Amino acid sequence: MGNSYEDECRRSLAEEQARSLAGTNDWEHVDRARVHQDWDVLYREITVFLNDGALPGDQEIQELVRRHFDIVCRFYIPSREAYVGMSLFYAEDEAMRAFHDSYHPGMVEFLGAAIKVFADQGTGFAPGAGSGTGSGAPAPSGGTGR
Repeated sequence: MGNSYEDECRRSLAEEQARSLAGTNDWEHVDRARVHQDWDVLYREITVFLNDGALPGDQEIQELVRRHFDIVCRFYIPSREAYVGMSLFYAEDEAMRAFHDSYHPGMVEFLGAAIKVFADQGTGFAPGAGSGTGSGAPAPSGGTGR
């Protein structure tokens, strides 16, 4: 992945999150305790697969990444680029890396690679940050992301 694409992903993440935060009063609609609980369960499940030698593109991993994406969508529906940008943020931010790698020393790299596969193959993404569309409103409710 080229640096210009990664820069676009970082920029998309920053722009889309800022727009969403402003449009939702800092994501006041999100049950943060539930989100953290659901991510904890998810990361523990991914750890089992990591320990068993799973690959980022494996169907079971992609189903888990879909659940990760669904949890993210409780905040806002990211574009493909913003979602990839999130994986870069996990890798580049010291606190986020430490948090994710506390589940497994290879979690950040594995999850990042799995998110990139998901972004290349997935559907349900918002238009890109540069498209001028997207309100930053919360994603429609109705699921727990599982």
